[in-house]
Amino acid sequence: MTLMATRCFDEWRDKSLGDALVECRDMVESPEFATVQRWRDAGGKVVGHFQVYFPEEIVHAAGMLPFKVRGAPMEPNLADSHFGSYLCSILKTSLDLALSDQVQMELFVSLPICDAARNLAAIWGRNADYPSQILYLPQNPNSSGSVDYLEHEYDRIRRVIEEVAGVEITNADLSGSIVVFNENRRLMRDLYDIKRRTPWLIAAEDAYAMVALAGMIPREEHNELLRTLIPMIRERDAKQEDRIRVVFEGGFCEQPPFDLIRMLGRTCYVVDDDLLIGLRYLTQDVPTEGEPLRQLAESYIERSSYSPVQHDLRKPKEEMLIQRIRAADADAAILAAAKMCEPGLEEQVTYTHALDDEGIDYFVSEFEENMSSFDQLELQVETFVENLLFA
Repeated sequence: MTLMATRCFDEWRDKSLGDALVECRDMVESPEFATVQRWRDAGGKVVGHFQVYFPEEIVHAAGMLPFKVRGAPMEPNLADSHFGSYLCSILKTSLDLALSDQVQMELFVSLPICDAARNLAAIWGRNADYPSQILYLPQNPNSSGSVDYLEHEYDRIRRVIEEVAGVEITNADLSGSIVVFNENRRLMRDLYDIKRRTPWLIAAEDAYAMVALAGMIPREEHNELLRTLIPMIRERDAKQEDRIRVVFEGGFCEQPPFDLIRMLGRTCYVVDDDLLIGLRYLTQDVPTEGEPLRQLAESYIERSSYSPVQHDLRKPKEEMLIQRIRAADADAAILAAAKMCEPGLEEQVTYTHALDDEGIDYFVSEFEENMSSFDQLELQVETFVENLLFA
């Protein structure tokens, strides 16, 4: 099965780089998710998947659109009654998208990444007229049986998706999808190479928008966008400014407001981050030889990034963060966490101790996806930056 030849995002085409990036930002900032509706209007089906990582190739191989459910900058008026008060915002706004029919799907897949998210699929399933599933990634990726287990779990999800799509997903379909996503991963790595080497060529919010679109449009279309815009970015005539280089850590699940990313980009160069890390979680190409589901499973275990919700003894998160900082030649780190995010807030403590031991400067903060005032935070960040510049 191949993906429908449907284009969902044409606004950027045939425009200058600046105007194309404006269109990218506007589409990502909008809580309407118009690209998903355009896909459905053309007769396509949608599978929504929650943070952090999901093997989107399986959905793509069924000819459906994998949609990254990442919350929205909105008040969760309908979802508030389904959750307790002291929970992160992303759970509520994501459910609100479904309760309000703002985003319509044929299937929703959640992952038990924390105590709160563990209940999301059940609540979603009771309130939506389409199936809701849980994908159980290995709790112990260091186990010798983790790849076998995950291959079987991916096969279970494949059968669920086949039933929803009404098509058979063959190994040839999966291999074709892996090729498409491998190109996408390479292009994403190219984009982040620009952020690390020449961050003055791409604003933080523009890079974020270009990545976020991957979860909103067909991957072939996203590949075309990246293939077109990345060379234009590299050819930009922009001058380097005297700014400190920072790594942003804390955007693995709930996303900071777009204006917060924009504010950080005005103040310093964000040379690496974990924003929407699930869309770029596999750090190398997935091999195209052999059984595709097994190759996807091995890639998750052996060739992947890190996050506070994956517990791999071979990838201590504080050491991985330090590697990220050094690889990006960063001067400091911004350690952020979403309010009420237990995994994120716990890792902040570990990160601060590790960075203290290494003598790396850092700024600690919290955010919420629908926060709208940044004056005080911007002043604090500016003070932090000035202390580093003039120390």
